[in-house]
Amino acid sequence: MARVCEICGKGVGSGNKVSKAINKSRRKWAPNLQNVNAVVNGTPRKLRVCTRCIRSGKVQRAV
Repeated sequence: MARVCEICGKGVGSGNKVSKAINKSRRKWAPNLQNVNAVVNGTPRKLRVCTRCIRSGKVQRAV
């Protein structure tokens, strides 16, 4: 399972971890994904969605 939001497509970012001595090593920033029961085309379905999409109302949660 890829770490990608199924609504907005936000995925893992990469860059450098920088210490106080300015030593650099590679690291990742993963999005905060949650498993949500959402309504898609009138039917409930499980989605992997980032919390920003949940907060902004892009996902209609199934009750």
